[in-house]
Amino acid sequence: MQREVHDCVSFLLIRGEEVLLEKRKLSKVVDPGLMAIPGGHVEAGESLEQALHREVTEELTVTPIAYFPLCTLYHPTTELQRLHYYVVTDWTGELSAQEAEAVIWTSLYEPDAATVEADNIALAEYRRVILPMLKERQ
Repeated sequence: MQREVHDCVSFLLIRGEEVLLEKRKLSKVVDPGLMAIPGGHVEAGESLEQALHREVTEELTVTPIAYFPLCTLYHPTTELQRLHYYVVTDWTGELSAQEAEAVIWTSLYEPDAATVEADNIALAEYRRVILPMLKERQ
Protein backbone atom coordinates (compact mmCIF):
# COMPACT_ATOMS: atom_id res chain seq x y z
CA MET A 1 0.00 0.00 0.00
CA GLN A 2 1.47 3.34 -1.06
CA ARG A 3 1.02 6.32 1.25
CA GLU A 4 0.32 9.76 -0.10
CA VAL A 5 3.32 12.08 0.30
CA HIS A 6 2.69 15.61 1.58
CA ASP A 7 5.26 18.24 0.59
CA CYS A 8 6.18 20.66 3.36
CA VAL A 9 8.73 23.40 3.89
CA SER A 10 10.72 23.73 7.10
CA PHE A 11 12.92 26.68 7.88
CA LEU A 12 16.02 27.04 10.02
CA LEU A 13 16.13 30.68 11.11
CA ILE A 14 19.78 31.25 11.97
CA ARG A 15 20.99 33.98 14.32
CA GLY A 16 24.74 33.72 14.87
CA GLU A 17 25.26 30.23 16.30
CA GLU A 18 21.60 29.73 17.23
CA VAL A 19 18.59 28.25 15.45
CA LEU A 20 14.93 28.96 16.19
CA LEU A 21 12.86 25.96 17.29
CA GLU A 22 9.17 25.83 18.11
CA LYS A 23 7.32 24.03 20.87
CA ARG A 24 4.28 22.70 19.04
CA LYS A 25 0.88 23.17 20.65
CA LEU A 26 -0.68 20.06 22.18
CA SER A 27 -3.78 20.74 20.05
CA LYS A 28 -1.81 20.17 16.79
CA VAL A 29 -2.78 17.03 14.84
CA VAL A 30 0.79 16.46 13.59
CA ASP A 31 3.57 16.15 16.19
CA PRO A 32 1.71 17.73 19.15
CA GLY A 33 3.94 19.03 21.95
CA LEU A 34 7.23 18.33 20.19
CA MET A 35 10.22 20.65 19.76
CA ALA A 36 10.62 21.13 16.02
CA ILE A 37 11.95 23.30 13.26
CA PRO A 38 9.01 25.49 12.16
CA GLY A 39 7.32 24.75 8.86
CA GLY A 40 4.13 23.86 7.09
CA HIS A 41 2.46 22.28 4.08
CA VAL A 42 2.96 23.40 0.51
CA GLU A 43 -0.43 24.36 -0.93
CA ALA A 44 -1.67 23.23 -4.35
CA GLY A 45 -0.07 25.26 -7.15
CA GLU A 46 2.55 26.78 -4.84
CA SER A 47 6.29 26.59 -5.47
CA LEU A 48 8.54 25.66 -2.55
CA GLU A 49 9.79 29.25 -2.33
CA GLN A 50 6.24 30.62 -2.33
CA ALA A 51 5.35 28.18 0.46
CA LEU A 52 8.47 29.21 2.37
CA HIS A 53 7.52 32.90 2.25
CA ARG A 54 3.89 32.23 3.19
CA GLU A 55 4.71 29.84 6.04
CA VAL A 56 7.44 32.02 7.58
CA THR A 57 5.06 34.99 7.55
CA GLU A 58 2.07 33.00 8.87
CA GLU A 59 4.01 31.28 11.63
CA LEU A 60 6.49 33.95 12.73
CA THR A 61 5.24 37.30 11.30
CA VAL A 62 8.56 37.96 9.54
CA THR A 63 9.53 38.01 5.86
CA PRO A 64 12.58 36.02 4.72
CA ILE A 65 15.01 38.06 2.63
CA ALA A 66 18.10 35.79 2.54
CA TYR A 67 17.66 32.02 2.34
CA PHE A 68 18.82 28.89 0.54
CA PRO A 69 17.77 25.22 0.34
CA LEU A 70 19.58 22.78 2.65
CA CYS A 71 18.17 19.28 2.15
CA THR A 72 14.99 17.23 1.75
CA LEU A 73 14.04 14.48 4.20
CA TYR A 74 11.02 12.26 4.83
CA HIS A 75 9.13 12.40 8.12
CA PRO A 76 6.59 9.63 8.77
CA THR A 77 4.04 10.99 11.22
CA THR A 78 0.23 10.81 11.04
CA GLU A 79 0.97 11.41 7.32
CA LEU A 80 4.11 10.89 5.25
CA GLN A 81 5.78 14.28 4.87
CA ARG A 82 8.56 15.25 2.48
CA LEU A 83 10.26 18.12 4.32
CA HIS A 84 12.14 20.62 2.17
CA TYR A 85 14.49 22.41 4.58
CA TYR A 86 15.59 26.00 3.96
CA VAL A 87 18.15 28.04 5.86
CA VAL A 88 16.92 31.60 6.50
CA THR A 89 19.81 33.90 7.45
CA ASP A 90 18.06 37.27 7.24
CA TRP A 91 14.49 38.51 7.59
CA THR A 92 12.49 41.65 8.23
CA GLY A 93 9.91 42.20 10.95
CA GLU A 94 9.53 41.24 14.59
CA LEU A 95 9.44 37.52 15.42
CA SER A 96 6.18 36.43 17.01
CA ALA A 97 4.94 32.85 17.41
CA GLN A 98 1.52 32.63 15.75
CA GLU A 99 0.94 28.87 15.59
CA ALA A 100 3.37 27.43 18.17
CA GLU A 101 3.09 27.38 21.94
CA ALA A 102 6.52 29.06 22.03
CA VAL A 103 9.64 29.68 19.95
CA ILE A 104 13.09 29.22 21.47
CA TRP A 105 16.57 30.13 20.26
CA THR A 106 18.78 27.06 20.69
CA SER A 107 22.47 26.43 20.08
CA LEU A 108 23.26 25.01 16.64
CA TYR A 109 25.64 22.63 18.41
CA GLU A 110 22.95 20.99 20.57
CA PRO A 111 23.02 17.40 19.20
CA ASP A 112 19.36 16.49 19.77
CA ALA A 113 17.75 19.90 20.10
CA ALA A 114 14.56 18.82 18.32
CA THR A 115 12.35 15.85 19.14
CA VAL A 116 11.66 15.24 15.44
CA GLU A 117 14.36 12.95 14.04
CA ALA A 118 14.32 14.51 10.56
CA ASP A 119 14.88 17.96 12.12
CA ASN A 120 17.95 16.73 13.99
CA ILE A 121 19.29 15.23 10.75
CA ALA A 122 18.75 18.59 8.99
CA LEU A 123 20.57 20.38 11.82
CA ALA A 124 23.43 17.89 11.55
CA GLU A 125 23.58 18.58 7.78
CA TYR A 126 23.81 22.30 8.49
CA ARG A 127 26.72 21.66 10.88
CA ARG A 128 28.39 19.21 8.46
CA VAL A 129 28.04 21.18 5.21
CA ILE A 130 27.33 24.85 5.87
CA LEU A 131 29.35 25.67 8.99
CA PRO A 132 32.70 24.56 7.45
CA MET A 133 32.00 26.75 4.38
CA LEU A 134 31.24 29.72 6.63
CA LYS A 135 34.46 29.16 8.58
CA GLU A 136 36.48 29.06 5.34
CA ARG A 137 35.19 32.54 4.47
CA GLN A 138 36.39 34.05 7.75
